[in-house]
Parts: sequence; structure tokens; C-alpha cells
Amino acid sequence: MAGPKSTPTWQGQRQEPTRLVLLRHGQTPLSVERRYSGRGNPELTELGRAQAAAAGRRLGADSSISAIVSSPLARATATARAVADVNGLDVEVVDGLTETDFGEWEGLTFLEAAGRDPQVHREWLGDVTLPPPGGESFAAVAGRIGDVKQSLLQRFPGRTVLVVSHVTPIKTLLRDALRAGPEVLYSIHLDLASVSIVEFYPDGGSVVRLVNDTSHL
Repeated sequence: MAGPKSTPTWQGQRQEPTRLVLLRHGQTPLSVERRYSGRGNPELTELGRAQAAAAGRRLGADSSISAIVSSPLARATATARAVADVNGLDVEVVDGLTETDFGEWEGLTFLEAAGRDPQVHREWLGDVTLPPPGGESFAAVAGRIGDVKQSLLQRFPGRTVLVVSHVTPIKTLLRDALRAGPEVLYSIHLDLASVSIVEFYPDGGSVVRLVNDTSHL
């Protein structure tokens, strides 16, 4: 762990932050067709594997990364391993990093879900406490992601951790770092295999350094 900074940040912090490098998984057959993909477990497509390899070349060369944690779903762990194959770190599976459970909408497109449950779908788009039928609300996701974040901050103070996950968990960490309301979840776009970076300081301060960078693809 690094010592205090000699010069404080613009927010006045002297302690080093924990930096979370947030990597979305590569392409799957469901993402090609823009279908809700939550707890289903599709593998990466050929393009998805190429995207993961490109992320591996970029992030595997980052010597500041001291740990890799991943969602348990295959599309995330395969993406994480592409980085681990380069930098030699182990991939730790963290169940809390899994994607939202879309319940009965799993595998449906936006229009198919809206046609199946028009009122619920319409209300769901504006209410983070409302789950899809048989699924999980965005508020519930935020609860478990908050627990994951606190665990990482406690375990890796002042260090850099690669977090390989999905759209909702990554957006939730970005929202947390921005200290923004739930509506921001609907205003952030994340491409496949994109990189975002957030920093959390010991005093509770936070900074968003990067959002949705795909320059490696």
C-alpha cells in the first residue's frame, strides 16, 4: 500500500485511492441480437473472444493491476482470463458481480418484453425498485454491488483491481462514484469489452476517471 501523497488532490485527499478498472465482457450470441442477458450463461462468440484478447493485451500490460475479480458467468470469466493470461494473475470469482436477474424476460428483446408485459415493463424503466417478473430489481443489484465495493476497498486499499462484470454492475459502480441518483443508470452507455475507471478514497471521496473506452478494440 502506498503512503500519503505529499500534495493533496483537488478534493483534498492525501491517501491513495483504491482504483477499480471496470471491464465489460465481450460479445455473446444474446448481445448480438440485443436480448436481455442476465443469469443465462452464453459463451463468448468468436468476435467476443477477439474483444477479450484485445482487452487482455491492453490491461495485461498494466503493471499497477494487483488483482482480478470476475462475475461467475462464463462470458465474464472468459474475458477476465484473457487478461490473466497476459499478466499472470489469478481470477477470483465474486458471485456479487453477476448480472441482473431478468427473470421471465431473460432472452427477450426490449420490444418482446414490452409486448409481453407492457405495464410492468413501462414502470420498470422508471423505477429501480421494481423487478422484472420473477427477477431482480436494480435496487437489489445496487445493494449487492455496494457490498462487493466495500469488500474490495477493505482488501485492496490504495491498489488497483480489475473488475470484470456486466452492464448493470458496472453502471452501478459508476453511479456510486458519481454520487448520482438512480436515473443515471439509464443515461450511461457501455459497449462490449469497454473499460471504465473509478477511484474510491479512504475518506469517502470518489472520482470517475474513464467511461466506456474502447480504444483497444
